[in-house]
Amino acid sequence: MRMIAQEDENENNAEVTWEDQQRINTFSKLNSRMRGLEEQIDALKQEKEAMDDLAMELELADEDQPVLYRVGEAFVHMSQPRALKRLAKEQKGVEKELSKLTATVGQCETEMKNLKVVLYAKFGKAINLDE
Repeated sequence: MRMIAQEDENENNAEVTWEDQQRINTFSKLNSRMRGLEEQIDALKQEKEAMDDLAMELELADEDQPVLYRVGEAFVHMSQPRALKRLAKEQKGVEKELSKLTATVGQCETEMKNLKVVLYAKFGKAINLDE
């Protein structure tokens, strides 16, 4: 972080209107929402990776032997082909959720870019919207 020189601070004394404050608040909300979504995306990516590893392990398992498959908080014995089908269905759900969250992050970024343009145009160096 750097400090603004006193003359730079004083040269842009734009008045903050109610609309400007609403834009700043909206930007802040979008930024917070995007951070939360990114955390969810990271968690889903880890879950997807674990599911991919599990699918590989199940492919190598003996088809005649039942496998333990987690359903909620419990584990149940299930045939290997049935477990693979169930896992594939769960993987599709995770991928769908991941793409949905990624699209939402993209929308947030677009809205934030638009707000940055408007706010930086009015306030210049007097406002900092970067991390």
